[in-house]
Amino acid sequence: MPLIEITSLAQPGVEVYGNLTEKQLRHQYEHGNGIFIVESPKVITRALDAGYQPLSLLCEERHVEGDAADIIARCPDIPVYTGSRNLLATLTGYVLTRGVLCAMRRPAQRSVEDVCGNARRVVVIDGVVDSTNVGAIFRSASALGIDAVLLTRTSCDPLTRRAVRVSMGAVFSIPWTWMDAPLSSLNNIGLRTAAMALTHRSVSIDDKTLLAEPRLAIVMGNEGDGLPQITIDQADYVVRIPMSHGVDSLNVAAAAAVAFWQLRVR
Repeated sequence: MPLIEITSLAQPGVEVYGNLTEKQLRHQYEHGNGIFIVESPKVITRALDAGYQPLSLLCEERHVEGDAADIIARCPDIPVYTGSRNLLATLTGYVLTRGVLCAMRRPAQRSVEDVCGNARRVVVIDGVVDSTNVGAIFRSASALGIDAVLLTRTSCDPLTRRAVRVSMGAVFSIPWTWMDAPLSSLNNIGLRTAAMALTHRSVSIDDKTLLAEPRLAIVMGNEGDGLPQITIDQADYVVRIPMSHGVDSLNVAAAAAVAFWQLRVR
């Protein structure tokens, strides 16, 4: 275990934890598909269990033989940068959760056909831009029977630090990829599609025909504008969640959880 004590913010190797933006991390050419940052021992452990490749660790001194000990033991060949709590907070711009960060290699992008091959329930995240919402959707998807996740390019990257943290590592337990083709293309791989939106042709989420679909992709839209009209037009179903007391909508992460539970495979 190469243990490297940080005495300066200019220490070579730690720039990934503080000086580079999320976009720069995604496009770090020297690391192939780019890198991403995972926070907290529990989430780092889930990433390792899922086969993600660690590149380095950043750890508060007091956690080297504490919360980070098991992770360090599992990753004997990567550098472990360590320093005081205040120095690391200055480097990263925030106090580390449980004192540990891990830089990991991004996986190669998978095809939609590969990710959805045997999936019976899929969620399409279309234009959801808040990292907290994306992380929460992944967490609900993993917990409530969704087999795969597809994201449009207008959505937040699920491997941003905040999205990974909010998901509690669910981004590592459920297959996902980016979707560049129109929604209607999912029909070609045997999926029917259900757009969550309020229109004149919306059916209730407890519609019996909808519930009986053997393979279904549930489409969740942007926090403010919802789904694009072209996406709604291409969907096999347009679905609404009945509400009370004059409420006309839910937060997208909350609506997703309701949809996942109601439309689960029975």
